[in-house]
Amino acid sequence: MNNNYNSGNNNNRLTRLEIYWILYDVGNSAFVLLVATIVPIYFYYLAGEAGISEVNYLAFWGYAASVATVVVALIGPVLGSIADRQNYKKPLFTVCMMVGVIGCAALSVPSSWIVFLAVFVIAKIGFNASLIFYDSMLTDVTTEDRLDTVSSNGYAWGYIGSCIPFIISLVFVLFYDAIGISFRMAMTIAFVLNAAWWLLVTLPLLKNYRQTHFVSETQTGSLSRLGHTFLEIFRQKNIFYYLLAFFFFIDGVYTIIDMATAYGKALGLDTTGLLLALLVTQIVAFPFALLFGNLSKKFRTDQLIQFCIGAYTCIALFAIQLDKQWEFWLLAVCVGMFQGAIQALSRSYFAKIIPPEKSGEYFGIYDIFGKGASFMGTFLVGIVAQLSGNTNAGVSVLAVLFLIGFVLFGKAAKMNR
Repeated sequence: MNNNYNSGNNNNRLTRLEIYWILYDVGNSAFVLLVATIVPIYFYYLAGEAGISEVNYLAFWGYAASVATVVVALIGPVLGSIADRQNYKKPLFTVCMMVGVIGCAALSVPSSWIVFLAVFVIAKIGFNASLIFYDSMLTDVTTEDRLDTVSSNGYAWGYIGSCIPFIISLVFVLFYDAIGISFRMAMTIAFVLNAAWWLLVTLPLLKNYRQTHFVSETQTGSLSRLGHTFLEIFRQKNIFYYLLAFFFFIDGVYTIIDMATAYGKALGLDTTGLLLALLVTQIVAFPFALLFGNLSKKFRTDQLIQFCIGAYTCIALFAIQLDKQWEFWLLAVCVGMFQGAIQALSRSYFAKIIPPEKSGEYFGIYDIFGKGASFMGTFLVGIVAQLSGNTNAGVSVLAVLFLIGFVLFGKAAKMNR
């Protein structure tokens, strides 16, 4: 383990393989942006046609997101462990990526809100599972001293690159009447366009990636090795406390991503304003993700992560009283400032403290504590909103998650120094 979190290469020029790896962030981020904006609006439309109330709409959306992440949490560590065998990572990555791409395109088919949610869950499972292998590829495509830089570039270019298919989709979704097509046809174009974008920008990575870190043939008993790794993590308190902290603070981050538009719609905010505000989030996230990547050469990564968690706590507290359009815009800008940074630095920080030959296995476990654990946030927001009949009450739980994450991360950071 290298404790020098401040190390860095003065050469900021990205290699070709690093660029190809970053391009997958550009591709899958189009799906993330779609899920954060257009998908819940279309679900709101389908649910409205079926007579579903606004509170139940928000709850059902949260439950669907929770199901997808729980499934990946259960299968992720096993898949990650298998991926650590020589030449296994790329095929597994390809299968999961294709499930996500096909699922994204297939969202255009259902006219029933229940079937639509089922397709959405399948697409999200493919997307989330692909990230286990993608994140673990980081140690194969770059060197340890460039982990923060490359990871930050991934999120940064993912945010700005995903705006291209999103803006095109937005034109069809917002102006379908003027164009002379139906709303459903506009949505079909949006889903297929984003799926095609996701696939096309992934092709360079599929062609050029080679797995350089893997376990030896004598260590390939995946299930027994996985059990040993869980025990190993529990003994390595620096990793254990980091994952525990990550469970709480990133849970809040992903809940905000998953439910921002659904929350805004449930509050009755204007659809066009919501979409444009979230587009602003993507644009703001681009320079700030790069900024934090550069700051990691001057400040310890753990300090930057703690700063981001503190900022997110303030964001969650502000969101509790949100009921005006301008407040949602302000929230969108603030989220954009820290969203890419906290995700990128959390990923590279973890990559530094784990054995690279077991990156698939460790990132499979990382997914349990990260996206796999985000079921808790979406579930809590949904259940509290339903029980109280107040959408703002549901958001209040996020501030608690960030505070717990901040305390636990502080403990982990001391152990890793």
